[in-house]
Amino acid sequence: MTNPALIEELKTLVEPGKVLTDADSLNAFGKDWTKHFAPAPLAIAFPKSIEQVQAIVRWANQHKVALVPSGGRTGLSAGAVAANGEVVVSFDYMNQILEFNEFDRTAVCQPGVVTKQLQMFAEDKGLYYPVDFASAGSSQLGGNIGTNAGGIKVIRYGMTRNWVAGLKVVTGTGELLELNKDLIKNATGYDMRQLFIGAEGTLGFVVEATMRLDRAPKNLTAMVLGTPDFDSIMPVLHAFQNKLDLTAFEFFSDKALAKIMARGDVPAAFETDCPFYALLEFEATTEEVAEAALATFEHCVEQGWVLDGVMSQSEQQLQNLWKLREYISETISHWTPYKNDISVTVSKVPAFLHDIDAIVGEHYPDFEIVWFGHIGDGNLHLNILKPENLSKDEFFAKCATVNKWVFETVQKYNGSISAEHGVGMTKRDYLTYSRSEAEIGYMKAIKAVFDPNGIMNPGKIFPV
Repeated sequence: MTNPALIEELKTLVEPGKVLTDADSLNAFGKDWTKHFAPAPLAIAFPKSIEQVQAIVRWANQHKVALVPSGGRTGLSAGAVAANGEVVVSFDYMNQILEFNEFDRTAVCQPGVVTKQLQMFAEDKGLYYPVDFASAGSSQLGGNIGTNAGGIKVIRYGMTRNWVAGLKVVTGTGELLELNKDLIKNATGYDMRQLFIGAEGTLGFVVEATMRLDRAPKNLTAMVLGTPDFDSIMPVLHAFQNKLDLTAFEFFSDKALAKIMARGDVPAAFETDCPFYALLEFEATTEEVAEAALATFEHCVEQGWVLDGVMSQSEQQLQNLWKLREYISETISHWTPYKNDISVTVSKVPAFLHDIDAIVGEHYPDFEIVWFGHIGDGNLHLNILKPENLSKDEFFAKCATVNKWVFETVQKYNGSISAEHGVGMTKRDYLTYSRSEAEIGYMKAIKAVFDPNGIMNPGKIFPV
């Protein structure tokens, strides 16, 4: 069957006008935030129901057409890139919050619900959805579940998988499965819900998710602290964790802050220049809690771990302090950064960071490194900015060499080559640095069970 005939048949499976093949749409929906692969999808399909998703999957099996799921396309591992003539299945029109249960504190959501949409819905109900990150305004729950997204609140609230009460998924054969049925306690064998969380659409597509909500935090308060070196951040984290229940503990370097300050739209936290900064957040529910935070700050200053700091006194100041951290990715995108999302156990972070700095500094002294990340959970974001005198191709070729060194260091510290952005295509060739051959063999076997014809997001996690 020729491509035009395939597309005409695909059009009969969804509502009129919900299959696009124009060049602009193919380019826009065929890629995510990565810039390594040129999009080349066959078509973009927009289902509006579970039944339409099932019909698309069955059609794809019949004709051996590969499918790529598409949400907010904010991923950084090329997990939503269609570079080889696949049909992109966009969930933009499956974007409703279908049901709310105040007693269970759950919301039943379609996969195209935007993260911020669920956060605002929870707020309207006097509750809280705590999974949060800079792309919350455009990322979708289906993608969050597919990559087990983390973000800035993991130290307190955990990853996306901690908030998924139940799932409906369409497998690679077109079969609909309802997983866990929203239960808190369910000891009836394998929890297949957890298999689909983090699977990047390679086993099947999430078509409905029941998400847990929590009580709303009270009087969130942030502090930004400047430290004389990176090693000082760890005792600061330990000191505050001993006194407070932190909702976040982030860090960023002076180079990251300089890029933010150059934008000119965020006020400086304080005047003292410091090599590294920590941003921590907690609920100042009582005067005693706020006093404990200030006392801990003073203790850190006395120990020489902190040079200067500020604590938010209003909601506006809280937001401004967070902008110092949350605006970094957008700001440095101008420099076409090589980005790596990696993790080690928290105690190993200082030694790991020093090793990476030394490796890049020795081999590419002209490369500027911008560090930031979720230090409270061991997740570091390594960003190497492209020098102006290098073309994009030359720069990424050099970074391919850096990749190997970085992942060898990750392996040395028993870390993960992908902390929260998935494997996709950008990291599939490095999976052995975090997973054993036996583990990878079992993962491939699991995929073969759910997706026997290999049509579900092929080439992601493993090579085809």
